[in-house]
Amino acid sequence: MNFNKYNNITGWIVCAIACTVYIMTMEPTGSFWDCGEFISSCYKLQIPHPPGAPLFIMMGRFFIILFGDNPLTAARAVNFMSAIASGFTILFLFWSITHFARKMVQKNNPSLSNQQIFTIMSAGVIGALAYTFCDSFWYSAVEGEVYGSSSFFTALVFWAVLKWEQQADKPAADKWLIFIFYMMGLSVGVHLLNLLTIPAIVMVYYYKRYKATAWKTILAFAIGCLITGFILKFVIQYTIKGAGWFDIHFVNDFGMPFFVGFAFFFLLLTALIVWGIRYAVRRQYYFLKIGLWCFAFMLLGYSTYFTTMIRSNADPAIDMFNVDNPVNLVGYLSRAQYGDWPILYGPDFTDTPPRENGGDLYVRGNNKYEVAGKVVVEDWANTPSSHFFPRMWNNSNDRNEIDFYKQFSGLNEGDQPTMGDNLKYFMKYQTGWMYLRYFMWNFAGKQNDLQGFGNVRDSNWISGIPVVDNALYGNQNKLPDSIRANNKSFNRLYMLPLFLGLIGLFFQYVRNRKDFLVNFLLFFFTGMAVVIYLNQAGAQPRERDYAYVGSFYAFAIWIGLGVIWVKEQFEKLSKTPAANYAAAGLCLLAVPILMATQEWDDHDRSHKTLARDMAKDYLESCPRNAILISSEDNDTYPLWYAQEVEGIRPDVRIVITTLLGSDWYMNQLRYKINQSAPADVIFTPDQIAGLKREIVLCTNNLPGFDKDKYYDLYSMLKDVVGSEDPKYSTQIEDESYHILPTKKFSVPVDIDRVKKNGTVNPNDKLVSELHIDLPDRNYLVKNDLAILSIIAANKWERPICFTNDNDASKLGLGAYLRSNGLAYRLVPVENDKMDNDIALKNITEKFAYGNAGRNGVYYDEENRRRMNYIKLAHVQLAISLSQSGRKEEARRVLEHFDQEVKETNFPYGLTSNRGNQHDGISAAFLQACYLSEDFALAKKVSASLKKDLQQQLSYYKSLGDENISTEQLVNFAYQFLQGKGNNLSDQQTSFASDILSSFQILKQIDDWEKSFTNTPLIQKN
Repeated sequence: MNFNKYNNITGWIVCAIACTVYIMTMEPTGSFWDCGEFISSCYKLQIPHPPGAPLFIMMGRFFIILFGDNPLTAARAVNFMSAIASGFTILFLFWSITHFARKMVQKNNPSLSNQQIFTIMSAGVIGALAYTFCDSFWYSAVEGEVYGSSSFFTALVFWAVLKWEQQADKPAADKWLIFIFYMMGLSVGVHLLNLLTIPAIVMVYYYKRYKATAWKTILAFAIGCLITGFILKFVIQYTIKGAGWFDIHFVNDFGMPFFVGFAFFFLLLTALIVWGIRYAVRRQYYFLKIGLWCFAFMLLGYSTYFTTMIRSNADPAIDMFNVDNPVNLVGYLSRAQYGDWPILYGPDFTDTPPRENGGDLYVRGNNKYEVAGKVVVEDWANTPSSHFFPRMWNNSNDRNEIDFYKQFSGLNEGDQPTMGDNLKYFMKYQTGWMYLRYFMWNFAGKQNDLQGFGNVRDSNWISGIPVVDNALYGNQNKLPDSIRANNKSFNRLYMLPLFLGLIGLFFQYVRNRKDFLVNFLLFFFTGMAVVIYLNQAGAQPRERDYAYVGSFYAFAIWIGLGVIWVKEQFEKLSKTPAANYAAAGLCLLAVPILMATQEWDDHDRSHKTLARDMAKDYLESCPRNAILISSEDNDTYPLWYAQEVEGIRPDVRIVITTLLGSDWYMNQLRYKINQSAPADVIFTPDQIAGLKREIVLCTNNLPGFDKDKYYDLYSMLKDVVGSEDPKYSTQIEDESYHILPTKKFSVPVDIDRVKKNGTVNPNDKLVSELHIDLPDRNYLVKNDLAILSIIAANKWERPICFTNDNDASKLGLGAYLRSNGLAYRLVPVENDKMDNDIALKNITEKFAYGNAGRNGVYYDEENRRRMNYIKLAHVQLAISLSQSGRKEEARRVLEHFDQEVKETNFPYGLTSNRGNQHDGISAAFLQACYLSEDFALAKKVSASLKKDLQQQLSYYKSLGDENISTEQLVNFAYQFLQGKGNNLSDQQTSFASDILSSFQILKQIDDWEKSFTNTPLIQKN
């Protein structure tokens, strides 16, 4: 029987199955997180966030054209590309498994029997399908993100080196090595994950070409690590840094145009490579020749980044980092805006590392590169606590970093961290929580889809075996139904994929240790090496399992190889072919089929459109030609998708607060985008270049300024902050800072203009000027200055709106916000929170709900959090209408939401993290029902809420002494939160606020029901 024939046919069948699964379950529009940004970038060839993905963008554009270049199919095209790339990842995984399996089965036999071929094919099918249905890979396979394409390149190069191994003794076999490095160069234009395969590739080369010894094996491994570091540091970063340095000197010193030095650098590099190859050929230096060819083709693949500068010079709407010159490309590729962190040597969080001058910061001027401050770097090694392998290093606590250090290491307040504490944190949090938990999600089981922060309730791995799970996390049957029985991410795999993979791991180690080491290096470098490199601290904004899919890929190889061991054990009972078939059938049922049945419902996004619809709701809540100030990724990226791809409300100017601290982004506001006119930011490009006015100090002590007087905001920004007068600046530790001599500002109101352009309603009570008080602010960062400058310079010509009220409230503008539905508009009216008529029209006529009215649509926790914002908008309007005597319209608003959002998809009562947020908003919805006298809907909401809240309290009680009453438990939680002792168990302390809020909401529901219906509510425990 022809092995290659069956290997190819079976591989393509498995690939077709994977592609079909992913296409059937892929999201039809943009998803949350980065997908909206990437799809928008693909549609118009724009520039996504650093370090970019130019090849992904070009491939996405090709698929969009393939789908008819239609804005309504663009997202589907990019998602389809991810699905196909992920399906082909499964193809190369299958061939990689069968490569290893064949060596284990065939041994020294010259040919394979039919039964042996069946065994090898079974291993490939089961291992590949197990990865097809694993949680983390499936998640990325059905959305327009880079991880599916990145996995494809990773699988391709790993398969290619195994292909080289098969043909290494043939002439010209080393062309596979050049192909591998070309694919690696291309893959950099998608994601850097691919480069972590290099140590495994080097070991394959070493074992094939040399006689292995222990010391030479260690040396080969070290060489693989050095090559990886060389490519990451020198090939990817230093080539561009060198080109940038050439460009600066060619422009500034020789007076040449921009890009001449950049082009000269790469022409010189090309000449050196050509000379080096010819020299190596003449001298017969084979390794030099093959190395230079690999280097050349890697650079050729890497050259996709040139398109980034070309497109950036066209000033597209999405132009992250403004990469229109080689100097900015350096910062773009090095992810300069995300900062740095120590990896192998650095301090503990108890020290602040000194800051050093990292050289001049250059920005592109009109005719030359100009110095706009100094690059500041942190000297991690130069602190009293600096030590090897620092894991507890971040002292900012912006994301509760220090709290997490203490939680996972056991540190008490005031303790100085030791090396043991660092290792404990590394093992418990970085390894256990941020890697092994994800690993076990994929191969053991998953508790639910709530983002986990280290407690026993949220998003732990489970086995599905009660005795195991109850021992780890307490009685799982006590968990509220909303996050267990009714949560589609409650996946029980009974650890069967894990056991089969571990069997394959040990079986390969015993049978073929060289191949075991190769796969182990792939497993380690795409898993634990990433953990060590990222050195994560604090509460991450999302679960990070997608970062480790390469490691899960390697484990899937062992799952496949485990089938061979099972088959051999069956053969001990029966020598007939039935043993082979029985082993394959059992493993197929126990692993991939079980995984598919458990995970299909929480990975099927085929009808979900919430990200796009929420963006539409935001945009439709804005008046014509509005400026919409947004903040976080999941507000912004869907907005970009809705505007840039589907053309929804192109008149609205989207402004992102998290980018406003960058000179390049503030400058982008100066030009027209789509149908949106430019926005004035007061400051000139030179005044905000680089690090200029990065921080402006606020003080009440400058002579000539009255601390109790409100000063005109426009004048303060333009004439004081924008001034170079030395009296408006101060020197602190060799750093010069501009000063704001007041913390009170005013924004005059043009009464005639705001009446004429519809900013206010006829019956509004207007103020003559907005008063902004910032008593607790000692400084403003550039983001704050930019928002204030937009407001001051606008002079009420255009509507200014916010996606949330927090950003405005932090700048003293909370009293002047009025909701138009989902967005908040700045108005010269104090404490008028809702424009009833406009909001009613927007919500009932324009809002969309992500297909939540369709049966069986799954919304994970992030989707539910966004849907809660939409629900809250209905609540706020209904309450406002009820208080205005418009109860019938209020009921219409509430019932409109209830009809558009099925409770089976989005129940009113549902346990959530972030302070019981979901039930809190649903309680407000219930209050609105009572105020509007919609008692039928109130009964429905109340029943759902009561069930969940009572189940929560019962669960929290089960984590400690179940003999105490609910009232005692609540009292203990209250005392703990007040710092007055702790009578809670260790597991209960994580839920103290949830215990208290659950009881308070139940009590409030009881009061409402007694007040409105005179019916007892709470069932006494």
